[in-house]
This record gives sequence, structure tokens and C-alpha cells, in this order.
Amino acid sequence: MTAEELIKEYKEYAKKRGFLLNPDKEITESVIRGLLQREEKFGKRFCPCRRITGDKEEDKKRICPCLWHLDEIKEKGRCLCGLFVRKGD
Repeated sequence: MTAEELIKEYKEYAKKRGFLLNPDKEITESVIRGLLQREEKFGKRFCPCRRITGDKEEDKKRICPCLWHLDEIKEKGRCLCGLFVRKGD
């Protein structure tokens, strides 16, 4: 998958859930590069902002979009890595 394809996929994901992909292109591209590098290295798109533990069950929570992103967007206006942001922030 290319970075452009992944950006499109995550834009659609965010739109369906009522938030946005970060409009700051530098942040978005940096996170996308990190996701693709981790997918190449580990076989999964682990969030580049979270430490992989080596425990398969625990690490499933870290696959983007991670387990915590919805709560983080609601509480802080963005997910930890800044890929997704709340509308109006």
C-alpha cells in the first residue's frame, strides 16, 4: 500500500466517525511513514507513537487506529500521534 492510498483510507475512516485526518500535512505524512515502516518491519500497522510489547494480544491494541484513539480525540481533540483530530480544533 502506498502512503497516498493509506491517507485516503484513513480520511474516509475519520469522516465516517465524525472527526478528521490532521490537516497539517507534515504531521500526517510523518505518521503515515511510521505506520508503513512498522507494517513492513512487523507485519502490522502499529501506531508509531506506542511501544510494541511483544505480547500479541496486548499489541493488537496498538494497531492503527489504536484502541485508545476515540477516547483521546474526545478528551484531547486528537489521538496520541496526531493523525486524527476533532472537528473544529
